[in-house]
Order: sequence, then C-alpha cells, then structure tokens
Amino acid sequence: MKRNLLLLLLVIITQYVCGQSVALKTNGLYWLTTTPNAGVEVALSRKMTLDVSAAYNPWTFKDDKKMRFWLVQPELKYWLCEKFEGHFVGTHLHAAQFFGGWNEKRYDGYLAGGGFTYGYDWILSPHWNLEAAIGIGYARLWYKESPRIPCMKCYDNKRKDYFGPTKVAVSFTYIF
Repeated sequence: MKRNLLLLLLVIITQYVCGQSVALKTNGLYWLTTTPNAGVEVALSRKMTLDVSAAYNPWTFKDDKKMRFWLVQPELKYWLCEKFEGHFVGTHLHAAQFFGGWNEKRYDGYLAGGGFTYGYDWILSPHWNLEAAIGIGYARLWYKESPRIPCMKCYDNKRKDYFGPTKVAVSFTYIF
C-alpha cells in the first residue's frame, strides 16, 4: 500500500516537473545579510502558484553580536498574465523564532503574521527568472528582552504589534 502511494506521488510530481510547474528560488537580498534561504514554488493552476520559502541565520559576529533566526513564509500568488511571468499579487503568512541583539539588549522570541504582496517576474531564459516583490502586512512579536550579559532572571516579557513592510525580495528562480 505504501509503495503504491509513493509510486503515485512520484508520477504526480514528475508530471508537474515536466510542465514547468515547479520552481526553486533564493532571495538575493537575504544572502546580502548572510542569511541562507531557499524556496519551492508549485503551480496550482494556469494563474495560481504556492510558494513556500524558508531562511536560517546561525551566525555570531564580532563582539558577540548576533541575530539568529529561522523563518518560514508561505505565499499564495495570483499571476495577472501566466504563472512565472509578469505581474502578480499575493497573500503571505510568516512565522519565525529569533535570538540575539546588536547593542545592550538581547531578544529571544517569536513572530507570526501575514500580509499582501505585489511583484513582477522577468524571464531571463527558458529556465531562469528574476523576481522582485514587496509586501506589507502585520506581525505579532512576543519575546524576552534582557541585558546583553547572560542572566536567566533579568528579563522582561514583551509583546509588540508591527504594521509595515513584511517582505522584500529580489529572487533568482530556476523553473523545471
């Protein structure tokens, strides 16, 4: 039974890959901040795609400065022309966990929210695209704020509501 389901899943995935319905992508702006990231975008129809992107930053810099985090950002896109080509609008969600700080304070917490995106996709070759996108939305943050010196009892629980830019991307996309 499991083998048959796996075979069926493999056939379905092969059909998607053969029809330029799956893309791998990476956001160049994240790489400028030393944040490795990747995404997979799958066509749901001729004008709709689902993009799931993730990022992870594990680095510690000079003088113990760090902003370690992981982020997941799924997005449903509606393409005004055709998938992976031209203008699109979308709605995205985001969730992250973070730890670090640059000055006297450390922050250890989470965020969750969502927003709306507008973007454009340029075709560079039959398999390569360049995508630019900007999104605005909401994020709810809940975190512990403490002095930069590690202290298990010296923290304040805080919450913050954020409205503003929630996505900025210049992504390189490879379409199968």
